[in-house]
Amino acid sequence: MDLLVVAATPFELAWVGGAARTLSCGVGPVEAAAATAASVVGRRPEAILHVGIAGARRSSAIPLGAVVVGLRSSYSDIAAAIPVERVLAPAPSILAAAVRALPDAVVVEIATTAAVGRSTGAPVEAMEGFGVLRAAAIAGVPAIEVRVVSNVVEELDRSRWDIPGALAALAPTGQALLRQLLAGV
Repeated sequence: MDLLVVAATPFELAWVGGAARTLSCGVGPVEAAAATAASVVGRRPEAILHVGIAGARRSSAIPLGAVVVGLRSSYSDIAAAIPVERVLAPAPSILAAAVRALPDAVVVEIATTAAVGRSTGAPVEAMEGFGVLRAAAIAGVPAIEVRVVSNVVEELDRSRWDIPGALAALAPTGQALLRQLLAGV
């Protein structure tokens, strides 16, 4: 399977090695959408696996280090008087593969926002997911978002975030899901 693994930073992709193509899309929904769209135009993959770290709302009770599979991706930074695309779901086959590969993962909505703490409603918040999934949807490529929780969204003191721990947990998480996807969804 021609799979593209997308993350905001090279640190979140270090575990991939040569097992799949990778794209470091940059931070935020605009960078993520633009970079993913450009990459897909150049060489259309069969599927996109978007990975990274994220924050969980205190009220969600999702602990630091937890693996989260996106049941859907919502875009928190857009509101208009006309209908706009705000929620996307992964392809059912990729979601099922993720659940098989990561049976202990929490499967919930992941909100995308351009600023930490700006999302509302979703238990998990990140900065690129909707951009990646929207670019994939427009191109007709199935995609899914998988994150490891590094922080509590409401915690503004970044010294209390566990980014190294989340990145360390991302490696076995990504490898397990990559094996599942490469074996056939």
